Amino acid sequence: MSAAPRPRRRLSRRLMLAFSGFALLVAVLYGFYVVLFVYLVEDEMFNGLLEQEAKAQLHHHASQGGWARPALPGMSVHETAASLPEGLGARLVGEPWRREFAGDQGRHYHLRRLEPTDAWLVAEVSQQLVVRPMRGGILQWLGWSSLGVLGIALLLGAWLARRMTAPLSRLSDVVAGASPTHLPTGFAESLPDDEVGALARTLQGLLVRIEAFVDREREFTRDASHELRTPLAVIRSACERMQARADLDPALHLQVGHMNQSVLQLEHTISALLMLAREQHLQEPVESITLLPLIERVIVDQTGLLGDRPVQLALDVAGDAKACLPPTALRVILSNLIGNAFAHTLKGEVSITVEAGWLQITNPGAGIDADALQPFTKGAASSGYGLGLSIVHRLCERHQIDLRFNPDRTRTMVSIRLDPAARTCT
Repeated sequence: MSAAPRPRRRLSRRLMLAFSGFALLVAVLYGFYVVLFVYLVEDEMFNGLLEQEAKAQLHHHASQGGWARPALPGMSVHETAASLPEGLGARLVGEPWRREFAGDQGRHYHLRRLEPTDAWLVAEVSQQLVVRPMRGGILQWLGWSSLGVLGIALLLGAWLARRMTAPLSRLSDVVAGASPTHLPTGFAESLPDDEVGALARTLQGLLVRIEAFVDREREFTRDASHELRTPLAVIRSACERMQARADLDPALHLQVGHMNQSVLQLEHTISALLMLAREQHLQEPVESITLLPLIERVIVDQTGLLGDRPVQLALDVAGDAKACLPPTALRVILSNLIGNAFAHTLKGEVSITVEAGWLQITNPGAGIDADALQPFTKGAASSGYGLGLSIVHRLCERHQIDLRFNPDRTRTMVSIRLDPAARTCT
C-alpha cells in the first residue's frame, strides 16, 4: 500500500496560519486601542482642567473686569491669539480647529478660547504628561505581549489543525492505497462522526460499488476474450481454406480475401481493447526486445491491407536493434501503426527505420491531426472503426512511451522512442 502524496498546500498549515494570523490581528488591534485609550484619557484630563480654569477666569473677568492669575502651574492667559507663545497664533490661522500643539524643546500646549472674548487660556503640560515618558515601555510591553500571544496561537493552532486534519490524513492514506484488486473496507468506522466521517462512509459505499463494477468488468473481459476470439479464429480458418481451393471463382476468391483481412483487423482491435481493459497490464514489465523479427511478423500480418496497390516497403532496421518496452503493448502499437500506414497508402513507399533510438514509420499522406487520437474518429479514406490511433495513444500514455507525430503535411511520420529514460530492461 503506497502512502498518500504530501500536498503542496497542507490544510493543517493553512489552519495554523489562519489561527495565528487572527490572533496577531487581535493583538495589534488591542495594542492600538490601548495606546489610543491612554492618550484620550490624558487629553480629557487636561481638557477638564482647562474647562475648570476657564470658568473661573470668565467669572473673574465678569466681576472684576480683568483676568486673574491661573491657579494651576503652567497655565497662562493671553489677550489675543497674536500673543500666544511659539507662534501658536499663526498655526491657529492655518488650523483653526486644533486645540493641541507641540512646541520646541519638548513643550506641549493645550489651548482654550475664553469666549465671548478674544482671550486664550494656554496650558503648557510637558511636565504633566504621563503617556509620553511611558510610551516606549508601553510599546515594548505590547510588542512582547503580541509575540507571546502569537506563539501561543501558533501552538494552539498547530494542535487544533493536527487534531482536525488527522482523520483526513488517515482517509487520504486509505484511498491512496486502494487499487482495483485491493479496495479497502471498514475504514469509516474508525473515523469520528462528523463531516470527515460522513465523507468516509460515502467513499466506502462508493468503493463497494466500484469493487462490484471491477468484478463484473473482469468477468466480462475473461468471457469476451474467449467468446470473441474463438468464432473469429473459426472464420479466419474457414477463409484461409476457401482461399486455398483451386476451383474457387476469382471474384469469390477476392471477396474471401477481403473477409480474411477484416477478420484479421478485428482480431487485432479486440486484442487491443481487451488489453486496455485489463488493469493488470499496467504492471507488465519492460523487456529487451529484438525489433526486426517482431516488425517482420507484424508486416506479414498486415500485408493483406495493401491489396494490389503499387506500394513499396522500405525496411531499414538493424538485426541487433532492440527496444526496452512492454512486449505486448509494443506489438499492439506496431500492428496499429503499420496497419494504419498500409491502409492509408494508395501508392508510393512505406518506410520503417530505426534512427537515434527512435522507430519511425513514414508513409505518403497529409499528416495526423490531434482529433485523430480520439476514439471513433477516422479519415474519409479509412475503412476501419476509428480506434487504431486512439488505442496507440492510450497504450503509450499508460506505459509512458514517448510518441511523436511529424507535423509535416506532405507526409505522415510516427516516431516511438525505443529506450525511455529511467527504465531497466529485464
